[in-house]
Amino acid sequence: MLKSRLITALILIPIVIAALFLLPPAGFAIVTLAICMLAAWEWGQFAGLASGSQRVWLAVLCGLLLAFMTFTLPAYHPVHLPLIAGSLWAALGWWIVALLLVLTYPVSAALWRSSRALRLLFGILTIVPFFWGMVALRQYHYDSDHFAGAWWLLYVLFLVWGADSGAYMFGRLFGKHKLAPKVSPGKTWEGFFGGLVTTGIIAWLFGLWAPLSVSPVTLLTCSIVATLASVLGDLTESMFKREAGIKDSGQLIPGHGGILDRIDSLTAAVPVFACLLLLAFGTL
Repeated sequence: MLKSRLITALILIPIVIAALFLLPPAGFAIVTLAICMLAAWEWGQFAGLASGSQRVWLAVLCGLLLAFMTFTLPAYHPVHLPLIAGSLWAALGWWIVALLLVLTYPVSAALWRSSRALRLLFGILTIVPFFWGMVALRQYHYDSDHFAGAWWLLYVLFLVWGADSGAYMFGRLFGKHKLAPKVSPGKTWEGFFGGLVTTGIIAWLFGLWAPLSVSPVTLLTCSIVATLASVLGDLTESMFKREAGIKDSGQLIPGHGGILDRIDSLTAAVPVFACLLLLAFGTL
């Protein structure tokens, strides 16, 4: 399993970097939209859509909605529009609710377990802000620097992947105390703090050589909050998978499971990080 994960990562990382720096904003938005459609298809399991055709329709509707919203917007500055900025702020509200659901699970599941509409709403609040966070970060100051947003997104991706890898290694080596045993028994507090240490190292390294144009204190603060959000995103998906009785959201990525298994942390970290930049600079 570890070998296949490493091979898949070695293949995917160059592809992701190429997409960030070589694709124009519209092309990047299309790729992100496709990822969100696959995520919506997998979320259908969490919502209790047993039929494959129902899940396909959910993915298609998600794609049509995001495509319509994307290609009717002015270029480069989507975050200035109330609808897009609102979706990012809505993400903050959703992840606060998600934190409460995770902390009180399985008692909290009684509130949404039997409601397909609520589970679909949770999916919308997870996937749509993730899409707009990706698009907004990629288009950060695009009119003055075509690659500024690419660097920011690369930073967030490395931050989340590094924290995940650090948590995995520290958890394997030192893990004794369970972080959320009722949601994800494999995660430990030792792994959690190992992920934070890794986050600090990545923030320091990027601050040294990447053209992010931000103070070290602001960068570290945004990084820590985004890392905490990434852990919440991971735990939230684990909670929904546990309720659905499945181990992985899918089998699309060898060694990693499904699309949601790969982006679960990012669905929280990306919109939260985008909101933090909005607070820090007043604009994306």
